[in-house]
Amino acid sequence: MSSMQNLSSIADFYKTDKYEHGYTKVYEKYFDNIRDQKLKILEIGIADGKSLLMWSDYFQNSTIIGIDIHKIDIQKKKLDRNNIKVHQGSQSDEKFIDEIISEYGSFDVIIDDGSHLKKDVIKSFHLLFPHLNDDGLYVVEDIQTSYNHFFGGNPFDLKYSNSHMNFFKHLTDRLNYQEIANPFYVGNKYDAKITNISFYHNLVFVRKGVNDKLSKEVINHSYEDMKFSEKSSRTGNSFKYYLKYKIFYKIFTLVFLIFTMIKRILLLRF
Repeated sequence: MSSMQNLSSIADFYKTDKYEHGYTKVYEKYFDNIRDQKLKILEIGIADGKSLLMWSDYFQNSTIIGIDIHKIDIQKKKLDRNNIKVHQGSQSDEKFIDEIISEYGSFDVIIDDGSHLKKDVIKSFHLLFPHLNDDGLYVVEDIQTSYNHFFGGNPFDLKYSNSHMNFFKHLTDRLNYQEIANPFYVGNKYDAKITNISFYHNLVFVRKGVNDKLSKEVINHSYEDMKFSEKSSRTGNSFKYYLKYKIFYKIFTLVFLIFTMIKRILLLRF
């Protein structure tokens, strides 16, 4: 196919369901300006192979790596192209994923179109995100399974369920981890490593990158310490602000923490 065609027209040609779902219009917003680069693109889930053919045509200078738990007949699926590599294995099998990483190193784009099960989606993210290049994209498709209990989701507790949609919702806190005014805050391994998370209909995009901008409101996750430092430096009255921020405000923070923990226990929110 012509390299001048847009992603949607290529997807329509191969009849991949990414076109039917409307995903290709979203993908083009991210991929149009990088399609001619030499990238390593990993897609989890091959199925009929149509999306690999689409990526192969669209990213003609890139290596397209597809993995699937089932054995794929590359000749039958017409996947025997120079820029397509196919491997059989589970997306949540740590040994298999380590073998993929050993062979290809890191990736520029990772697309999870695999089992759509909560346990696999989250496990794959933990295994593969560390091997995504800076400014790379991690995409999860068909996130609607988070609202289906047959896929490990929970349609009856949208806010507090342990679904993969909520995993990515909570991941947004990593964008602002420096702003968390909790002096007992325990760091998360994704702190400082995510620059953007975007949600679309049944799609999630996570952009990896350095995100270490310091907060102007808290220092070391303490609002009290920041205000004490700021006020005492400006006025020279350390004693007054020590009493206010280092004692009174910290006692208030501790009481608020205890109240919050008791509420979580009573409401069974662990």
